[in-house]
Amino acid sequence: MGKSACADLFRNRNIRLVDTDDLARQVVEPGQPALAEIKVRFGSEYMDSAGSLDRGRLAQLVFSNVEARTQLERILHPRIRTLWQAEAKAWERQGERLGVVVIPLLFETRAEQDLDVTVCVACSSRTQHERLYTRGWSDVQIARRISAQWPVFRKMALADFVIWSEGNIDLLPPQLDRIISSVLRYTQRHK
Repeated sequence: MGKSACADLFRNRNIRLVDTDDLARQVVEPGQPALAEIKVRFGSEYMDSAGSLDRGRLAQLVFSNVEARTQLERILHPRIRTLWQAEAKAWERQGERLGVVVIPLLFETRAEQDLDVTVCVACSSRTQHERLYTRGWSDVQIARRISAQWPVFRKMALADFVIWSEGNIDLLPPQLDRIISSVLRYTQRHK
């Protein structure tokens, strides 16, 4: 959808940001309790020879099996939520006026309840498919990943703001700047 490009733009504006995809990788590093729990639940065949998670192999399972995906989410999501909430609280204590938490499954995990403002980064389904295809994913893999999420129109309807990421990346900064200005004006009025 363009969330990574938008995250980079936030960072370039010196806005504090935590990406839950990064946290998801962190909680499954060797020695982490989540990795041990995954190994017990799914088996050692989802570990590589170095004892790290074989993310590609596990992804094949969880994106083709709803029960397996639900079990993995039960292991990961609470840990990830704890980490990003701690980061957001630290920003608040430091007096930051604005911070961003990138959560691909924001509404699906009901995380919007813990945030002041939500932004949905969206594009057409055709563009989304093309972008995922450039990652080397097959049509089946793309379809499975997309079906594991709510439809983009539903997320757009729930979000406070929408960034439309169709087309040239140069169209993102003006949208982002308008949203930042609006949020800062709102927070100034509601101190």
